[in-house]
Amino acid sequence: MLPAVSPTTWSNARHSVEITGARFAELLLSVPSEAMATVDWTVADTAAHLVTISDAYRRMLGKSGSLSESPVIAEVIPRTTVDTVAQFNDVALAQLTERDVRTLAGRLREDIAAIQRACDDLDPDEPIDWLGGSRVPAAGVLAHLVNEMQVHGRDIARATGTRWAILPADAALFFELFLLGVTRHGYGHLLDWNRPEHRGRVAVEFRSAYTSPAVMVLDNGRVSIGHPGRDIDVKVRFDPVYLNLMLFGRVSRARAALTGKVVVWGRRPWLLPVFMRKMRLPS
Repeated sequence: MLPAVSPTTWSNARHSVEITGARFAELLLSVPSEAMATVDWTVADTAAHLVTISDAYRRMLGKSGSLSESPVIAEVIPRTTVDTVAQFNDVALAQLTERDVRTLAGRLREDIAAIQRACDDLDPDEPIDWLGGSRVPAAGVLAHLVNEMQVHGRDIARATGTRWAILPADAALFFELFLLGVTRHGYGHLLDWNRPEHRGRVAVEFRSAYTSPAVMVLDNGRVSIGHPGRDIDVKVRFDPVYLNLMLFGRVSRARAALTGKVVVWGRRPWLLPVFMRKMRLPS
């Protein structure tokens, strides 16, 4: 079992969400709001998407403890899986009609300030109810918000020719606090699917210069936290920035491998795709 979130890591997560939030809000005000940030979303749509997340996290980490006050969204939350997150996002965006980026940037800043106030009284390892019946530690909620701003900030910057930097130490929070955190506390129905489960055990060790060594184990369809150095099938050394971009479909696995940003070896490295098909993220 992994230890609880350290005070240093908690402090780093809080600092990162504050700084990244300020940078993202400034980015929104420096580019055309009608520019297409992705195939489907304009800059304004992307800003609204981030506000649906920051508003939800303000509620979850605050006194209400609710992901949303909208009955429509509340109905979708329990049955959301990794494969239906896009539909959940569509429902959430439909509930937020504001598309003025200045207003949205202001709301993002206000939400992050409220999140920081709520965090003053929170245990960073306190499990918070999340999508699909999963439980995420409070620090993991911050790490997820940071990652959303990092990835979508990159989308906007690439589409508008603007500079956007992602620091590896900030990117590492997503793996260490969110991915490991939701696995440790319970991912509920998030990974449910209508496919035959892999029979047998696959243990994958993850290492980077910015995280402690960690092992995740897929055992007959269930993912759990394992122990470094014990019966490891696959070893992965990763650059946190590239790992996150790869997991969310912004960088191909081939590019990550060819650039040496994600290196795979071990006694049975061919089992990594089996593990990744189950422990997947929306792209």
